[in-house]
Amino acid sequence: MKTPHTVERALHKLWRRARARLARPTAAPDTPAPHLALGARGERLAADLLERAGYRLVAANFKLPVGRNLRGAVVHAEIDLVAYEGATLCFVEVKTRRSDRFAAPEANVDLRKQRQITRAARAYRRAFGLASAAYRYDVVSLVLPDGEGGGREEEDRPRAALLRNFWTDAKFRKRRWLD
Repeated sequence: MKTPHTVERALHKLWRRARARLARPTAAPDTPAPHLALGARGERLAADLLERAGYRLVAANFKLPVGRNLRGAVVHAEIDLVAYEGATLCFVEVKTRRSDRFAAPEANVDLRKQRQITRAARAYRRAFGLASAAYRYDVVSLVLPDGEGGGREEEDRPRAALLRNFWTDAKFRKRRWLD
């Protein structure tokens, strides 16, 4: 017959084993998650690409509240890079992926993301008194393979594309019906 003390010890031992089995290995607090590190690397490479293309960078990771969702929570939008190309203000979204096997990185700049960036860009222009300045929305698409392309050189080489004027905000303007 088991005593309450041995049952308690057995349960405690079982709990320790389960907790050890389910515990995820934790990274050092300074080490970001792999997808965040990839995104940060992509943004640095995109900034270099834009500067080489003649852009003048003025802001990076510009984040601001742009409204509320259906539940009433504040929605924040982030503009990855803000730059000037000549006199044109450019709001640049950077998309970085390890592979374009299933879809190109720019395919993830969907209508929802475009709407968020458009709202953030409107707020940015309003905040800095640039409402009448010429502007556009660009996308930098980066594919940074991890070197496991099976030895095929074209799959192991990083690729970058600058897509100017990827969308316009005309599709987000409210339409007014004539009487």
